[in-house]
Amino acid sequence: MRVGWIGTGIMGSSMAEHLQNSGHELHVFNRTRQKAETILKRGGRWCDSPAGVAERAEITFTMVGTPADVEEVYLGEKGILSVPGTCRIVVDMTTSQPSLAKKIFTAAAGRGISSLDAPVSGGDIGARNATLAIMVGGERKTCDAVMPLFQVMGKSIAYMGEAGAGQHTKMCNQILVAGNMIGACEALLYASRIGLDEKAVIDIIGKGAGASWAINYLGPRIVQEDFSPGFMVDHFVKDMEIALREAASTGLALPGLVLVHQLYVDLQAQGKGASGMQALMLVLRKLSGMAVS
Repeated sequence: MRVGWIGTGIMGSSMAEHLQNSGHELHVFNRTRQKAETILKRGGRWCDSPAGVAERAEITFTMVGTPADVEEVYLGEKGILSVPGTCRIVVDMTTSQPSLAKKIFTAAAGRGISSLDAPVSGGDIGARNATLAIMVGGERKTCDAVMPLFQVMGKSIAYMGEAGAGQHTKMCNQILVAGNMIGACEALLYASRIGLDEKAVIDIIGKGAGASWAINYLGPRIVQEDFSPGFMVDHFVKDMEIALREAASTGLALPGLVLVHQLYVDLQAQGKGASGMQALMLVLRKLSGMAVS
């Protein structure tokens, strides 16, 4: 197929490469062309705008940063939906607002184009290994049509319901990740203060009831003082703020999420917004009067 891909960042580049390696012809746009060079060197075709992608591709995927980016890519002056073209399905894999997913669905339908919101979970490791969990909202028949492509990028794909349902499911995921992250960091903080071998702690508790992606995959990075991003703090703060707004709109209190959000905002204030989520440990060490790298 002629596949359009917009957004070749930490995760998007790997996801696009999986599609390319499966034999699909990629038409690519990214704000920084340099980040798409690997795909272009392998035969990918550069487009000068999201509209240019939509003019050439049969199906277009987006994996960008913020809801504002998503809106610009789809509904902007040079957006995917601004021109007639060959694109018949659009799939936004960014973690974004459920209300925006519905807005795009309606706008796309007005042009005879099917739309899915399909955010993912698994971070940079899941993207590289094609083991992502993919949560899909939109029409089931469209999800079924895109399924072979989803299966190239992910291991677990679930249809969750109408437009916006994929994004709502991702909010559930991010709420859980927030709780797991502070739990993993506090467990390792305790182990460090007591003098335990942190690697040995991860090895055993990562096999019991305390097991989580946070402790098993990000825990070793914390021990190694590796705070490079698999998923950036800035993006995680954005996700938590979406979840908090959605919860508030229904009168739902999420005090645990409020706490973790504030700790991450503190991390941003320290200039660590481009660090990985595991950098939460730096804030917790500071609160305990421990050395911060």
